Amino acid sequence: MKRNRGRTGRKRRRKRLQSFMHGVNCSHKLEYIKLKKWLKDRGFEDSNLRPAQFQDTGRGLMTTKALQAGELVISLPEKCLLTTDTVLSSCLGEYIIKWKPPVSPLIALCTFLIAEKHAGEKSLWKPYLDVLPKSYACPVCLEQDVVSLLPEPLRSKAEEQRTMVHELYTSSKAFFSSLQSLFAENTGTIFNYSALEWAWCTINTRTIYMKHSQRECFSLEPDVYALAPYLDLLNHSPNVQVKAAFNEQARSYEIQTNSQCKKYEEVFICYGPHDNQRLLLEYGFVAINNPHSTVYVSSDILLKYFPPLDKQRDAKLSILKDHDFLQNLTFGWDGPSWRLLTALKLLSLGADEFTCWRRVLLGDVISARNEQQALNITAKICHFLAEETQRVLLQISQLKRDKENLKKHLSLVEALRLEDLKILQKSAEILCNLNAATT
Repeated sequence: MKRNRGRTGRKRRRKRLQSFMHGVNCSHKLEYIKLKKWLKDRGFEDSNLRPAQFQDTGRGLMTTKALQAGELVISLPEKCLLTTDTVLSSCLGEYIIKWKPPVSPLIALCTFLIAEKHAGEKSLWKPYLDVLPKSYACPVCLEQDVVSLLPEPLRSKAEEQRTMVHELYTSSKAFFSSLQSLFAENTGTIFNYSALEWAWCTINTRTIYMKHSQRECFSLEPDVYALAPYLDLLNHSPNVQVKAAFNEQARSYEIQTNSQCKKYEEVFICYGPHDNQRLLLEYGFVAINNPHSTVYVSSDILLKYFPPLDKQRDAKLSILKDHDFLQNLTFGWDGPSWRLLTALKLLSLGADEFTCWRRVLLGDVISARNEQQALNITAKICHFLAEETQRVLLQISQLKRDKENLKKHLSLVEALRLEDLKILQKSAEILCNLNAATT
């Protein structure tokens, strides 16, 4: 008897482990039961997708049957989508139509989300609001201690994002005040900065692209947002391909997979060929072993390794700037980019070679000396960035021990930096082989 119990226990453990590898089905949870019922009432027919918790990606959707390439993954009726039409048909509509200068479609959606969240049990959108994240990890939500550990140019973009959301809040205060008659509480406490930050992150990280015609009651910014309950539980993978669009005939938003997916596996969609800096900036996560990942080289680092006494230095810089060769200089999984090597070759031109700068931009070889110097400097930059990345990783380890409250966000930056280090180590290897081939 004991032996049988042991075998049963092992079987159960193995089953639990397999279940976790595939994902733990969460469709029995009350919030998902309520969401599915709410969607069904709006015309959504139950698909083969189930909410689940996955080890690597967290919350996502698993399939209960094998999916073939070309198969329809999900079809979400128009009635389930939250768009500016939804906002205009709500009690906010008349206030938006009257307000001058017109608010942006983005602010209209943010206002609706904040108002519905405040309405609580009375909100028609409560089943959807209940499954939305309570917090986000976009740079706008990160503490300054964490932002300072981001690589350039992501750090600059994070500051720009923070400034933009602050300005959005300040410029919308008067409009929020105009809604006072709809609320018993002061609008200042309902539509505060943290509420706007949450609503902005919800829209920025979760909306699907859906073009709407221009309307006079909105400013001229494109009206291209739609929140898609349930569908927005699908996570991103850079290794899948999907077709996603609004079907005008069926009046529903459809996603079709171009990849196969086994039964009980997580179903992924692809947000686009984004590197990890872009994914963190826009969506608040990084993808491990992302084939599109790159490490950026700023123009400041580029110039660190060139003699300031080079008489043609300013002219070279001017040429690079005019031909847009001071931006998007990168290291990737396949080594230094062509753009980075080209910029370094131009900066490495000797006084007697300077007149050949146009040929450099076209990809011509000017001299063995020029090629070798450019490779040597590329290797030095790669080494410098790898050392800097290791230094930051040490700082992150220390902070994770000292600041428990920042641990989650620090782990995110750590994942980004570890991916950068892998790319730089791979690039160093490639440069070593290139150097060996040219000497």
